[in-house]
Amino acid sequence: MKNLIRKLTIFSLALLFMLSLSFEAPVSADSNTHNGSIKWPKHQELPTFAKAKHLDVTNVSDAPGDIKILLTTLQGIVNREKPRMYVQQNKVDPWLHDLKIPYTRHDDAMDVFMSYADELKGVIVYDPEIPDSINVATTLAGLKDAVVASPALAKELTAEPYNLKVIEDLQGKFKNRLDAYSWQYENLWSETTKRMLVGLSPNTSVPIPPDNYDSFQTLAIETEQVRDGSNRKTHELDLSSFLGKEAVYVRFNDAFTQDGWGPAVHEVIVKADGQIIAQFKTGTPEEEAFLYDRDGSKFLPGSDHRFADNGNYFLYEFKPPVDTKQLTISVDMWNQYKVSASNVRPLSSEQKEPYGYLRDYAVANKAMVFWLSTSIPEEKELFEKILSDVEPGTPYLGWFDNDFEGEVAGIDITSKHGVYVLPSDWFHNMTVFSGTKAKKVKERKQPTPKLKNKIYVTYTFGEGDNLQYDQNHMRSLWDDPARGKVPINWTSSPLLYEAAPAILHYFQSTATENDLLVAGPSGAGYFSPYAWPEENLSKFLKDGYKYLKKSDMSYPYVLNRDVATDLPLSESQAAAYEKHYKLPGLFLGGGEKVGTDIMNGSFPISYLRGIATVQDGKDLLANYKEDWDGESPTFISIGINAWSMRPSDVLELTESLGPEYQIVRADQYFSLLRKANGLSPK
Repeated sequence: MKNLIRKLTIFSLALLFMLSLSFEAPVSADSNTHNGSIKWPKHQELPTFAKAKHLDVTNVSDAPGDIKILLTTLQGIVNREKPRMYVQQNKVDPWLHDLKIPYTRHDDAMDVFMSYADELKGVIVYDPEIPDSINVATTLAGLKDAVVASPALAKELTAEPYNLKVIEDLQGKFKNRLDAYSWQYENLWSETTKRMLVGLSPNTSVPIPPDNYDSFQTLAIETEQVRDGSNRKTHELDLSSFLGKEAVYVRFNDAFTQDGWGPAVHEVIVKADGQIIAQFKTGTPEEEAFLYDRDGSKFLPGSDHRFADNGNYFLYEFKPPVDTKQLTISVDMWNQYKVSASNVRPLSSEQKEPYGYLRDYAVANKAMVFWLSTSIPEEKELFEKILSDVEPGTPYLGWFDNDFEGEVAGIDITSKHGVYVLPSDWFHNMTVFSGTKAKKVKERKQPTPKLKNKIYVTYTFGEGDNLQYDQNHMRSLWDDPARGKVPINWTSSPLLYEAAPAILHYFQSTATENDLLVAGPSGAGYFSPYAWPEENLSKFLKDGYKYLKKSDMSYPYVLNRDVATDLPLSESQAAAYEKHYKLPGLFLGGGEKVGTDIMNGSFPISYLRGIATVQDGKDLLANYKEDWDGESPTFISIGINAWSMRPSDVLELTESLGPEYQIVRADQYFSLLRKANGLSPK
């Protein structure tokens, strides 16, 4: 008996020792259980977080940037184990109510921080002089169970009552952006997950108050929606009434913000009492001395003008001599300009601060965060090195440097490496949303009308591949009272099925019979089939099909580009979409092209022609009608600019049309199109 007891004791101790080893062994960033309560089986594109039972909520929308990033990185550590924090990043957030999760609001964000501070191992301090150190700090925070803090905030956190230690101080560690990300790649990449990449700008513009330009007076404005430069001339404007202070500020913005053809400026000359004090052509080093705030304006390589479309602008600062009596500005410009001036110094969008949003998700998943430009050779080389290290079919969450130019170049480079993009840099609380569940909603099907000799039109709101659009702007459009009065296709992301099931469920459950969710570019993720490795395309589409099926999003909108040039699908690409996505047809971005094609004798392609205004739509449909003989049905698909139009605009456009037009959903459209071309129904 004593021997038996001894043996049992030895066995129990050995078992206990083995169990202790298994508990203490480091968890691989790519294991099925991943970290904490996160589950990430191999067949899933994105990880699943645990379901939240109660949330501590704090609103940081008006907080300084260092508080935003502090709370959001804390959220990543806390919610990795179990979702308990919800950091409200926007002033208004309808989702908090719709999640149906009990929550407690906390007015002071630092009260929430104090509640969870004991789950941290310390602080990572970023270098304000090197903004990209913020991203390196975010990566380190995920790996070290830490939070990201500014130097000033770190001093508070290392003192009473927090008493946290500084794990890594990045001040003075890096010379520039490339140095920061090169160090990160060499020292941290091996420790981070390879199942996702995260691209985030390290900072963003400080919030611009709504009264920032109240003191500006309009000097010149174009009253027509000119897009072709036909109104180009040199304007002579008097700035004398703004003299008397240190500087005069001149602002250029879009006179028709919904149209997207704002001011184009080639040259500026400023004279003080007849003497030139500023003379420059845009895009030159001489311009930089006066460019106070470039905001989202652009000067494209090879062009001869700076432009600012939609809500963007640019602003110059001129400092005339103290005793100046007359101040004039001469501007060579065209298109839809609005020029205003003031002598009150406005807040500049070039003043930056850190931000939170997707960082909770990056930290929780131990992802490497970076922001590399495709237009700078050394940065592009490092970007491609990172892309080469991951498996084909890996998601890249976030966005790209340099707006549209960054988008087309970024999609091209990621697609060439078999990496698809989920735009999401402004998605908030994904560590909460990915733990929600989506109940199956029965699709509200519409009967297909009888085929007649009509012009069949289908409208599609774009941008749905963008997860942050699905969470934010699409919700605003969805709440438009005109929604449901006209058939509309709404692009969305099939990956919401894993990223944010509650958002997917909301749109599905509140859709009317005139609303149809369809997949955004270019299916299950944003990529270009042209650039995608040919040998991997079929497998990628086959793997992505389950997301279209689970999300009930067929009829994808595809963008097939060679950088910025829209291309037709090849026969093999079309065949792959038809076979692996099991489609009756698809929408294809075709630039100026309209109408339809039948590929491989069986697969309808409808070219999506974009419009930005109601008048654009009227003109497009009137021109299309001119080429119609009226003897047979014809088909046209229209892409609706989601940033300049709403369902009420689509309703206005529809009500202006005659009986020869019939508006249908995508499912009806492709059913009719197949019938008109003698193809079997699908």
